[in-house]
Order: sequence, then structure tokens, then C-alpha cells
Amino acid sequence: MQRSLDEWRTGSVPWQTWAESVDTSRELFGRLVGVPADQVATGAAVSQLLAPIATALPDGAEVLIPDIEFTSGVYPFAVHADRGVRVRTAPLATLAEAVTESTTLVSFSAAQSATGEVADIPAITRRAREVGAITVLDGTQAAGWLPLDAADVDFLTVAAYKWLCAPRGTAYLTMPSRLAETVPTDAANSTNAANPADSTHPRRAEFFDQLKPLSAGWFAAGAGASYGMPMHLSEGARAFDISPAWHSWVGTAPALELLLDVGIEQIHAHDLSLANRFRAGFGLGESNSAIVTIDLDEGQRSWPGALERLDAAGVRYSQAGGNMRFGFHLYNDEADVDTTLNAITDTATS
Repeated sequence: MQRSLDEWRTGSVPWQTWAESVDTSRELFGRLVGVPADQVATGAAVSQLLAPIATALPDGAEVLIPDIEFTSGVYPFAVHADRGVRVRTAPLATLAEAVTESTTLVSFSAAQSATGEVADIPAITRRAREVGAITVLDGTQAAGWLPLDAADVDFLTVAAYKWLCAPRGTAYLTMPSRLAETVPTDAANSTNAANPADSTHPRRAEFFDQLKPLSAGWFAAGAGASYGMPMHLSEGARAFDISPAWHSWVGTAPALELLLDVGIEQIHAHDLSLANRFRAGFGLGESNSAIVTIDLDEGQRSWPGALERLDAAGVRYSQAGGNMRFGFHLYNDEADVDTTLNAITDTATS
């Protein structure tokens, strides 16, 4: 990425060289989550990619989310309250049971940002399909360490700067296969045909009929469509692309190559091993998440001075929802875990 920025400053390389990294990243991400590249749209942020989905909801639709869902998976739907769209919440652990016949769409994270709790994706999607609800999965806190299959949900969105180890400013949205094939490619065909499988439930058919690439611009048009009419959008999910921040994508492609080279299953096992070693240091049972959270207030009472010792030891962590949050990934090892434990508890690990 820094090399491409140097090229940009001196004007020594044409932009097409950097733009190639967008399609490389699209293909690599598709491999990561099990879909072909033509089902992957690229963007800059989760909320931006969810906007067309939220807009396609009918007036009065009910959206179900976990009660601690990160706001980027909530606000794109909540801003449609003026046309009767209702956002209802339920605990993640019982989200499947909270899906009712009135639920139009379920939006949830594979792993919660605030707590690291991992969703029961099969149970939630199974119940959603029973009532004809659309499923939107945010994999931002999971893709890169937790194996994900985009085919399990209608839409999977991921901001790549977290566990995909990419520069900030790149994100993905996967789309159902038949839908990706029926995006309008010219002005005369301005609506999408529904997936035959979707027509089994009228509410799903109505939704997919209304889904449109609201941010369509020159990059969504593909090569050679820079001015005027008629409209010629790219085929497949690329019609939902926005103009890319080239240099961020130049840094994203090699990050995905590395993750795929190591293997998500191996990264998953490595990350969980480190997270559970960390949990064991506090006498906590094993978990299925690479994210470990500790109550910030309780920690300050139990281990006074812990925050200062963490900073002094060079340990990086975040504070979310009143918790200290630690994430363990492929670049960490057991020594990192022990350094963190020692800094918090101020005792040597045996």
C-alpha cells in the first residue's frame, strides 16, 4: 500500500494497475467464504453495503437484531422508521426463538463486537427460512478466524480491516447466486427478477424485486461506461460496487492471500487455543470465540493499576460496552498471552 501511494504521488503508474487489486480481492474473499466472485460486491463499510438492503424492505417491515448488535448493523434499518420499519431486539442466545411470522429480516453478527459471543447461525437461519425472513450476517468480527459459508445466509457483509488484516476502507457484501445474475444491466430492465427459490414466500419475492444498486456509479458500470446514458451496469454483484479507494485495496489483496495460504481452519484452532489459554489464566472455562472480554469496572477493582501495566507492556486491547476486550489472532503466540496475563494480574504465570 505504501508503495502504491508513492506511485500515486509521483504519477508513475496508471490507476488501472491499482484497480486490478479490487477484482483480485473480490475473488480471494469469495474463496474465503465459499462463493464465486460474481456474487461479491465491494464497498467501503458495512453500513454503506447494507443501505440498499434496508431500502428494499417494505413499509412497516420488522427487523430483528441482537440486543447488543454493533450499530453499523442496526442504523441502516433504524433510519427507515419514518416509513414504519420497526427494529426489535432479543438476546443473541435466543435470537432464533425470537423470530416470528411478523419478522421480515434478521440482521446479526457471527461474533459479537462487544462480547465475542458466537451466534448459532444454523438455528437462526433455519427459523428465518421457516417464516420467509431475509437473513443478513455481519462477519466483521469473525471472517478471518471463524470459518464462514456465505451460502448459509442471504447476505454476508464484512469490513476487512478487522480480522482480515486489511487497511481500513475495504468491505464486502455477498449476494444470493440467482439474484447476482439478475441485477439490471440496462435502463429498460430496471427491476430484479426474484430467485425462483425466493418466490416460495411472497414477502421474500417482494423484497428481491425491490433490491437495487442505489450507489451505482462508474465503477458499477464496468469498463468503458464513464459518461451519459444509456445505463449499462455490470452483471452480477459488481453492480453494487462503489468507486474504490485504490490504495486500500492494494493492501487488502495480499492480506487475503496470506490468510488463505495459512488456512482459516488452522487460524481458527490457533486463535481459540490462545483465547482459551488467556481465559484459563482467570479461571474461566473454555469458549468458542477468539475474543475475550473482561468487565472493566470489575477488573479495575480486582487488579488495580492493570490498565497502566498493560500500556507499559505494550499490550493493545480495546474497551467496548464497559469491557476490556482482547482478540487473539494468527500474529499472536503464547508469549503474548502470558505477557498480557502478567500485566493484568501483576503476577508471574507458572
